[in-house]
Parts: sequence; structure tokens; C-alpha cells
Amino acid sequence: MTDDAIRVDYALAMDDGSGCGLTNAQLEAEAPAFERGLRRVLAEAEGGRLGFWGLPDDTIDLEKVQAFASELSDAVTDIVVLGIGGSSLGGRALVEALGPAVAPPDARRIHYPDNSDPWRLDGLLRALDPKATLAVVISKSGGTVETAAQLLVVRQWFRDGGVAMKDHLVAITDPESGLLRSLADTEGLRSFDIPSNVGGRFSVLTPVGLLPGALAGFDMAGLLKGAGAMRDRCARTVLKENPAGIVAALHVLHHRLHGRPIHVMMPYSDALRGYANWFVQLWAESLGKRLDRQERVVETGPTPLPAVGATDQHAQVQLFMEGPKDKLVTFVALDQPLAKRAIPTEEGPYAYLGGHDLAELLDYERRATALALAGDGRPSLTIHLPRLDAPALGGLFFLMEAATAIAGELYGIDAFDQPGVELGKRLAYGLLGRKGYEDAASEVQELERTLPRHRV
Repeated sequence: MTDDAIRVDYALAMDDGSGCGLTNAQLEAEAPAFERGLRRVLAEAEGGRLGFWGLPDDTIDLEKVQAFASELSDAVTDIVVLGIGGSSLGGRALVEALGPAVAPPDARRIHYPDNSDPWRLDGLLRALDPKATLAVVISKSGGTVETAAQLLVVRQWFRDGGVAMKDHLVAITDPESGLLRSLADTEGLRSFDIPSNVGGRFSVLTPVGLLPGALAGFDMAGLLKGAGAMRDRCARTVLKENPAGIVAALHVLHHRLHGRPIHVMMPYSDALRGYANWFVQLWAESLGKRLDRQERVVETGPTPLPAVGATDQHAQVQLFMEGPKDKLVTFVALDQPLAKRAIPTEEGPYAYLGGHDLAELLDYERRATALALAGDGRPSLTIHLPRLDAPALGGLFFLMEAATAIAGELYGIDAFDQPGVELGKRLAYGLLGRKGYEDAASEVQELERTLPRHRV
């Protein structure tokens, strides 16, 4: 491991570091299961099922998005990304993380309205000029109802603004099938592919994240290079040499053996707030499953919780410190801060702050919080980034994607499906009157009719 590599420090996640109960013997006993799980992940990646594993090598899509970004008129100043869940969270995390570090003053602004709540989208469209706006619509299936509704609204906004649709609308979707693919092909829209073997929550290293990043002027080649370097480390079959294996094993063992199903992602960097939210979907949708691989009902899965330091020291840390000992906290630290600001020296009650820096203060608070938790037997681990640039961010994304895949193997579940979200979609389609879902509409009406009346 080089000096500029991402490091995982897990001393405070072990009993000899924090008295949290997880022993070296328990961790070592998980090594055979880890190796079996990793070999299965590698085999499925080689067999083509787990496409995310090969994305760092995808120079074709990289070249396509870079070419499009370089060709786009300078008159386009704003990018509106229409998507939700995996079509939004990864790209948004990428843009938010790299923006404070490298975005020039005249960089294009990237907007993520995300939800179908009209308050945000309406306000955004009122503020923007359609002639200076490019909309990027992202949906692998093309049938995501929230994204489809936003798309229709934006298309009408473009028409009212008198702009040509094919010059202002780009699609990112399945390469061969789906409603959005059909629309793009029919209308001659510029489009990019989400590989069929990459799920939405694992898609940040596809054009889903690469295109907004390239349009913002970020180093997307560096992002993939960093992801590739981390992938090499995550392929190691020795548990204590594999950062993703350690992250996965610690979380699963603390959950399974020590009753800690709540997994907190707490970066000490405002630029990584979006990363914590991306992690929540990745962890929850991948690992929360009713059935195991043998079709047995297990209803397992951890509950991920986003936090950010030091803000949540004044919001959630009271619970972390004195509430149930049911949490494992993952801190993310930047060895080189994105910015520095010296604290002026003044005589009086704040004199002790003089001579320090705001970035230094933030890191002191992280270290103090981790040690305070450990002092009461509350475990944590810390992911150290040498700096927050594109290669480091690519490595950070891939680290947790690989950890998710390995954790799925240790839990004995399929981390790459999401059957639990389908019923709600079907009932919503029924309420909307979508053809073929008439029975769902009747089902909703009957369910609501028979509900008991408990109201205040």
C-alpha cells in the first residue's frame, strides 16, 4: 500500500481497542467465509453478472462522455439531471464531492431535483433559461414513474421556451430496451448506455456519474483510475489485506454477533454529505432482504444511517454515546483538507482557539468523538483519504461497492436484486391509471376501504 492510498483503520472496532466485544479470534474465524464469498463475487464478475467490477476498465464510455462534454456549446451553463435513487445519488455525491476542490468559477452548474415533489423542480425551472440548459434524463428501465413525470414537465418547458429537444435533452438508459430507449431512438436524442449487468445503485462509474462529472469539468479518467486501484486491493483473498473484506466482515460480525444492526456513515467533510446518502441506498437496498439464497425467510439486513461531522455531534452523537449500543460508526477523514482557514487570536474566553485552523478543529473533533465512543465500548472504524480528488473518490466509491457485494455473501443473501420495492411501484401505477395495472387500482381501493379508522 502506497502512502497516498486509502487506509481503513479499524483498531476501535475491535475489543482490544474499544472493549466492544469483537475479538481478533472472531474476525479470523470469518476469514474462510470471506474467502469463499470473495471467490464467488470474482467468479460472477468474470462470468458477466456483476458488471460493476469491470467498470474501471470501461474507457469506451469514458471517451464518449468526454467527447460530448468537450463538444457541448459554452452557451449551456446549467445541467438538470432527472433521475431518482441510483440514477441520482451517485452522480450527485460525485459532483458535490469534487465541486469544492476543483470547479472553476465559470463551471457549468449541475442540478439534481431528484424527487418528484413539484416545489423543487418548479422553483428550479423558474430560475433557469431553457436555451442555456441541458437536461440529462436517467432511468435504466425507462419506466421509473418519478423520472418519467419530471421528463414530461421538462419537455413541455423546452417546448414553451422554443428550443429543439434533440439539442437540449440527453438520455442515459438501457442499451437495447425500455421506454426511454425507445423515445431516444425515435426522436434521435443523444444517448448513453447503462450496462445491462449494472444495477442503478452500482452505476456511479457508468455515464450515470461520468457524464455529469465530465460536464462539470472534473477528472473522470482519474475517477476510474482510482476505482481500478481499489479494485485490485479488493480482489485479495487474505482478509486482513482486503479493505472491502475488512469493512464487510466488521459490519456483519458486529451485527450478527454483537447486536449492532445500525451502521452509521459519518464523513468529517461537508463535501461528502452526498456520499453518506449514496451509501445509505447502496447498503439498505442491497442487504435488506426477506429471503436468503436458499429461499428461506430470514428478513435480515442492517439499517444505514447518514451523518456528517461535526454537525451531527450536535444532533446524533448524544444518541450514539448514551443510547443503545447497537451501532457501528464509520468515520471518513481527509488527511489533506480541502481548504484551510486560520482562527484569529483574541484575548479573552476564546484565546485557546487562536493559532489553530478550522480544518484542524474539525479533525480534532473527529478524533475526540471516536475515542469518546470507544471509551464506553462503542465501536468505530475510520476510512482515511489522502486527499479528496477524483482518484480518491473513485477508490472510495469502489471500496463500498465491493464491501456491499462481500457483505451480501457473508449474510447469505443476493445483494443485487430489490424485490421489496416492486409492490409499491405496482400499486402506484394502478392509482395513476397505467394500462395493465387495473387490478392494482382495485387493490388499493379495497385496502383503503377496509382500513380501521384511527384518527385524531
